[in-house]
Amino acid sequence: MDNGGSQYPILTAQYWKNIGGTLLTFFKRKRNRRLFILTVLFTWYLLCLPSKLFTDPCSTVLVDKDGGLLCAKIAEDGQWRFPGNEEVPLRFKLAIVQFEDKNFYYHHGFNPLAFCRAIVQNIKAGKIVSGGSTLTMQTIRLSRKGKRRTFYEKFIEIVLASRLELSSSKNEVIALYASHAPFGSNVVGLDAAAWRYFGRSPKELSWAETATLAVLPNAPSLIYPGKNHDRLKAKRDRLLNKLFAAGYMDAETCELSKQEPLPEKPCELPQLAPHLLTRVLSEGGKGQLEHTTIDAQLQKRVTEIIEKHHRQLKGNGIHNAAALVLDVETGTTLAYIGNTENKDKPEFGSDVDVITAPRSTGSILKPYLFASMLRDGELLANTLVPDIPTQIAGYSPQNFNLGYDGAVPAKRALARSLNIPAVKMLQSYGVEKFHYQLRKLGMSTIDKPSDHYGLSIILGGAEGKLWEIAGIYAGMARTLNHYTRYNGKYDRADFHPPTYIYNEKKSADPSLESESIFDAASLKITFDAMVEVSRPDEQANWKLYTSSARIAWKTGTSFGYRDGWAVGVTPKNVVAVWVGNANGEGRPGLTGIGTAAPILFDIFALLKPAGWFEQPYDEMQRVPVCRQSGCRAIDICSPVDTIWVQKTGLRTKPCPYHRIIHLDASSKWRVNSDCEEVANMNHVSWFVLPPSQEWYYKSKNPSYRELPPLREDCASASLSSMELIYPKQVSKIYVPVELDGKPGRTVFKVAHRKPGITIHWHLDEKFMGSTTGIHELGFNPEEGVHRLILVDEEGESLEQAFEIIGKKKQGSSL
Repeated sequence: MDNGGSQYPILTAQYWKNIGGTLLTFFKRKRNRRLFILTVLFTWYLLCLPSKLFTDPCSTVLVDKDGGLLCAKIAEDGQWRFPGNEEVPLRFKLAIVQFEDKNFYYHHGFNPLAFCRAIVQNIKAGKIVSGGSTLTMQTIRLSRKGKRRTFYEKFIEIVLASRLELSSSKNEVIALYASHAPFGSNVVGLDAAAWRYFGRSPKELSWAETATLAVLPNAPSLIYPGKNHDRLKAKRDRLLNKLFAAGYMDAETCELSKQEPLPEKPCELPQLAPHLLTRVLSEGGKGQLEHTTIDAQLQKRVTEIIEKHHRQLKGNGIHNAAALVLDVETGTTLAYIGNTENKDKPEFGSDVDVITAPRSTGSILKPYLFASMLRDGELLANTLVPDIPTQIAGYSPQNFNLGYDGAVPAKRALARSLNIPAVKMLQSYGVEKFHYQLRKLGMSTIDKPSDHYGLSIILGGAEGKLWEIAGIYAGMARTLNHYTRYNGKYDRADFHPPTYIYNEKKSADPSLESESIFDAASLKITFDAMVEVSRPDEQANWKLYTSSARIAWKTGTSFGYRDGWAVGVTPKNVVAVWVGNANGEGRPGLTGIGTAAPILFDIFALLKPAGWFEQPYDEMQRVPVCRQSGCRAIDICSPVDTIWVQKTGLRTKPCPYHRIIHLDASSKWRVNSDCEEVANMNHVSWFVLPPSQEWYYKSKNPSYRELPPLREDCASASLSSMELIYPKQVSKIYVPVELDGKPGRTVFKVAHRKPGITIHWHLDEKFMGSTTGIHELGFNPEEGVHRLILVDEEGESLEQAFEIIGKKKQGSSL
């Protein structure tokens, strides 16, 4: 027969007949039959024990850094069954062996003497009063739930028990029994029983408490805490006597133990970190015991602080708050309070874990921008940044206090959390560049292109998570701490997310490089600036929130008063706080400084003082800096301070504000070569701000000296006296719409160097009015391109084109 070219022969009937004959010949020999049977039995014996004895669902359990219970969630089958624990306290081992199986350490899973003794006792009693089971057999019976107690089942238990002893140590067998024995009601396992009946871990139990638990699995349905006290006490006391007789305790301990009361009712399990428990469940930790890094005592005290402030905040309709405490060196979580508790008020969203929820960041990202500009050599700490009315492509940022400083040192702008300087800095640095930096730092919520956020990203136009933001601040502090330790090198792994998982393994040796996301000098300057945070314009009593320890801190408030942030950093810890409403409802007074900062400093009061960051001198250099402008000094700057700056600061531009002006012999008038001999001039260095900045700056800085006026007989100098504050060149303007729907007025603003001078306003060659002193005028132009012409009383003119492109409701911008 053709087999189709196959290399294998077709299995014909004759083939199988030959095989059968060979097997028949083999089994005709008695010796072969015995060998086969023994092989089958031995193979079955080796494979009879399931790879996993117990498959019951377990409770999800969180323990703190020391192994204490933080919180737990009941198992899916409604049982309090903690995950298996291989560490069984010595007292329980001694008690359970004395009570259940005195010869446990001498048999191999089955005790013939105990089995025979049990048969005799049962015959005498006329009923089953003893099973003769060893602890190992009882462990097997627990794993074979629902099996009837028959001789066949007893035989199976004996076989499986001997097989279990073959592959497990005695300690492992006791651990299996202790983890799965019933302890009454819906409590399974020693760990769950210790916490449910005594509110402590098994290793903390007294002899009396341990003995109580040791006798419970023997009859859990009859002997239950709170009932049958006499029978339970009698059994416990008999076991205590056995332990005394065996020499495990002295007589006094035995008698005192008998006097200890029995548990009246199950205890409520601790619920110290409910939101962290929910997070563990969502991240795949269901049915597991998670050893966390939480400090239970700190967790309790931070929770108390949150609740204290929560009681006050509720009066203003603010119902939620969260706090996170990190260890800087390891990035581990010491306290995790995901939200406040609002009993019987589910609409307040207390179940939401705010620590992982995206929320509008407010000003909390400003230190990242400040440090980035320092690192890239675009800024010195005291460089003046404009703080004047600003509109950029229809976006009009406002300071919290609605005022302007004209110009303000960058670090002071950070300390005061001024919005307009931050926007000006971001405009100079570049939105796309900063967007990339935030992504590199680990902000997963920055998931849209940079042009989606625009300049508003620095004022809360993007969302962030408390978890990630705190982790970034910890990475900044860690990098600065390690700079000296790593001899001026960097480990990029210092920037990593926080963790709440306890890990005894030592971290790998650092991979050192010459650069990191931030350099140490820029970080030190940033943290020094954050120490100087003050809010005299926002909160009159801000000084109440300072402490004796140095803390770099920053607050943030999102648009609409929906989110209040506060983050604080020391060399040892990061504390991050959020306050608001989980449903996003804004409330008057819901600011970072007013709601989150008090919580922040109350938490820092719990922590040990940490000193301050070391100065990274290798990355810094002493540089002459103009005191007035904060820029690198030029020859005509005066006065000059020599200060430590980051080395990249050597790339910053020199002072642009000092210039040489020419005065007459009296030094009262400015002159030029048209009206005065050069030999008669006094050439003086003068600090001169642009008119728009000068107008606001001089009101906040009385020491500022305005330029002397030009002498009347001199021709007009090239230095312009007028500057438009609003609008700027090629401006596109939205006409505001009032609340009643009627078109509003666009207010135009001009700064002039000469106080009291009159300016005449013309729109499209039509006279609109005159202003003296404060130069502001409101128009309501039609849509389209317009030209504004300004002429002062001395004949100096200024022209500006702008475009009206639509209508915009008030309050729609940040």
